[in-house]
Amino acid sequence: MPTNVAARAAAVVVALEGAGLIALTVWQVGALLAGDTASIESSLALAVLTAVGAIAVVAFAVAIWRDQSWGRSGGIVTQLLLLAVALGAVTGAYAAPSVALILTVPALVALVLLVIAVRGAGHAAREQNETQDGPRGQDAASD
Repeated sequence: MPTNVAARAAAVVVALEGAGLIALTVWQVGALLAGDTASIESSLALAVLTAVGAIAVVAFAVAIWRDQSWGRSGGIVTQLLLLAVALGAVTGAYAAPSVALILTVPALVALVLLVIAVRGAGHAAREQNETQDGPRGQDAASD
């Protein structure tokens, strides 16, 4: 199995995003324990959902590294969700363009790398099918 450089690079970017979510979860738990929250129930629910998201994103990164298609699909969905959050961060009453930029740049990089990795995986699968089926263009009567 040849190494797909784009897939490996995408796996690293997605893993870094997962690490960011882990850090965000730790920060949320710290704020919860310090009593720096308006609603304990909402803060706890948010921390749990962030932890679940972090686990999923790290799992996507591992799957991308192992060249599994479900990881690439999950990674693409993750990047699209990040871009949606970035759009929300740049608009509205509490707009934060710097936060939007911090979210947008890695999401776009990972998205491009994942699309390249998907194309590479499709090309490799077609080549593998051709070598297993034999050359195309021969009809069954010649066998």
